[in-house]
Amino acid sequence: MKADAVKARMMQMVDEQIAPGVSYAHLHDGQVETMVYGKAALVPQVQPLRWGMLYDMASLTKVVGTTTMILKMIEQEMLALDDRVADHIPLFNDQRVTIRHLLTHTSAISGYIPHRNQLPPDKLLAALDSLSVGDWFDQKVVYTDVGLIMLGQTIEKFYQAPVQTVIQNEVLIPLGLTESTFDPVKENCVPTEMTADRGLIQGEVHDPKAFILKEHCGSAGLFMPLNDLIKFAQWILGITDNDLLQRSTIDSLFKDWTTHHLGRSLGWDLRISPDQTPWIYHTGYTGTYILLSKARQEGLIVLTNRVHPTADNQAFLDFRDQLVADFIE
Repeated sequence: MKADAVKARMMQMVDEQIAPGVSYAHLHDGQVETMVYGKAALVPQVQPLRWGMLYDMASLTKVVGTTTMILKMIEQEMLALDDRVADHIPLFNDQRVTIRHLLTHTSAISGYIPHRNQLPPDKLLAALDSLSVGDWFDQKVVYTDVGLIMLGQTIEKFYQAPVQTVIQNEVLIPLGLTESTFDPVKENCVPTEMTADRGLIQGEVHDPKAFILKEHCGSAGLFMPLNDLIKFAQWILGITDNDLLQRSTIDSLFKDWTTHHLGRSLGWDLRISPDQTPWIYHTGYTGTYILLSKARQEGLIVLTNRVHPTADNQAFLDFRDQLVADFIE
């Protein structure tokens, strides 16, 4: 998709009130085109959207932070991809599920936790670790937070520190993502949802499980500005160099890592364009997404607060999915 078409679609999204505002970057042909457009907040009063504001990354935390950290541990032989999860998390007793299954969302860990959002952190973790494995184990991809929360627990076991502290010290700082944080200044953040119980959520994680688990959550909680996500994308694409991970490890993300070729990479969704070019892709519930192709040296980063003022926004999801399909083709 040509740069002017991408820009037009971004403006259309805001003009049609599909999202309050957008900060986006299009990486192509050695260039980075960016735009900040629209509003940061609509209620309780309108707030302008400024360059450099931090967005609640939601599930982009999974790929920027937790997946990168797990890959680093595998390189350092602290972990192996096919280690059994039960060997690292004693409460989890299914001997079939491995680190690979958690990263590729093929673990089939599922179940209902009564009053989940009212549980204290230790009870919530215990309940998650006690969930059962469904009969679709290793047979299909079912996206879930639980696997990445378990990977966060695994990181904590080795480092004896909260997973978010480990990510800050071992991933964000080495990559020079100096404005990214799990503990942002409220006024620097784009607000998310207006809820009955929490009011306007700003500078605090939107995700309910992450809000309970706080620094012990590996599935959400990271706040980033557009500029840092551009740096991260350039590192993945090999435009900039950093020895946090071996280049062969990063390149290996652009392939299927499931045991039955189900179209999922390690941590990332895998999309294949009509000409068979692989792309890695991930979304965040709050309205964030990133799409990267090493072969084409191209990427798209879109940051919105589509859950503002309410998360009931199917129009955004439809618009996003169509844009991503068009962009890849």
